[in-house]
Amino acid sequence: MIPLVHDFTDETVLVFGGGPVGARKARRFAREAEVLVVSPDFTDRSFGSASLVRAAPGPETVADWLDRTDPALVVAATDDESINEAVDAAARARGVLVNRADRAGSRDAGSVVVPATVRNGPVVVSVSTGGQAPALSKHLREKLETTIDGADEMAAVCAELRATLKSRNVAQTRRRELVGDVASSSEVWTALRSGAPNKRQVIEDVLGEDLTAEGDRP
Repeated sequence: MIPLVHDFTDETVLVFGGGPVGARKARRFAREAEVLVVSPDFTDRSFGSASLVRAAPGPETVADWLDRTDPALVVAATDDESINEAVDAAARARGVLVNRADRAGSRDAGSVVVPATVRNGPVVVSVSTGGQAPALSKHLREKLETTIDGADEMAAVCAELRATLKSRNVAQTRRRELVGDVASSSEVWTALRSGAPNKRQVIEDVLGEDLTAEGDRP
C-alpha cells in the first residue's frame, strides 16, 4: 500500500454505523469534510460536527444513500457484515473510496486504511500497519507526538525563509541548502520549542550569517 494525503474540504464522507467506531471515524473526518452518519441507533455520544441521520438501511437500500449524498469516501462501520458488504460493493460500483472498519489485513484496490495521525499545525504525520496491528500504530503515534512538538513553528519559519530567499533571487540549490540546514538544526528546534525567538529572528540570523558570507549572489 502507498500512503496518500487527501484534502476532504467541501467533500462529503458517508459513515454507516453509530457505535464507537463510527463515532471515531466521524470525528476524524469532520475536521475537514461534511460528515453524514447513518444508523438506527447512536451508542456513542461524540460524533464531532457530523450530521446524524436515524435510519436503518438494509443491504438493498445502501446504494440509494450513496446516490443521494455523492460521497468522496464511504465508511462501513456497522456490526452487520451484510450491510458492510453492501456498502463496499456500492462504493466500488460507483468508483468511490471505501473504508471497511470491520476488516484488517490485506485490502483490495480502492480500499482505504485510515492511519493513526499526529498533527502539529500544518504538519501531519501518519502511521499505518495496513490494518494488521492498530495497537502498534497507536504506540508509534504517541511517540511521534513528542518528536514533532514545535513542528508548526518550524514549518512557518521554513516557509517564510524560503519565500524571503526567493525574493532575493538566491539560487534554488542554495535556497534548498539553507532551508534544509534550518529544518535539521537542533539549535533552532530547541529555540522554537522554548518560545525564545520568533520566526523573524531566526530568518534574520540566517540572512545575516549565510547570505552575507555568500555575497548574497544568485
